[in-house]
Parts: sequence; structure tokens; C-alpha cells
Amino acid sequence: MKGAINIPPAELMAGTKKMKEIPKDANIVLYCLSGSRSNASMHYLRQMGYANLTNGINKEHVASKYGI
Repeated sequence: MKGAINIPPAELMAGTKKMKEIPKDANIVLYCLSGSRSNASMHYLRQMGYANLTNGINKEHVASKYGI
């Protein structure tokens, strides 16, 4: 997906600097192989104040919706 940034959940929850570059009102689509890591990351980001979050479930769902 164009503009995608890979941030593994452990890195995200450790306070990665990558998230500081992303505005709290940015549209963020999360996905992983099964959907479980993206779901956990979505809940964490919501607690951090990010509001426009979509759990794309897995790569196939994201590909079909966003054309990657």
C-alpha cells in the first residue's frame, strides 16, 4: 500500500518514534496476517488518542478494498 509504514506491535507499544510523525487525526489502516495483531495495535492507538483507525483485518482484505 502506497505510504504504508511497518510498525510491529511490540515496537509500537514500546513508544516508537515513527508514530510521532503521524498526526492524531490521520486516517490509519492497520492489518496483519490474521487480524489479531492489527486489532491489538488499533486498541493501543485509540488509547493514545488516534481516532481515525480502521482494522483492515489482513492483507487480502486490505488489497481488495484499497487495491494494493
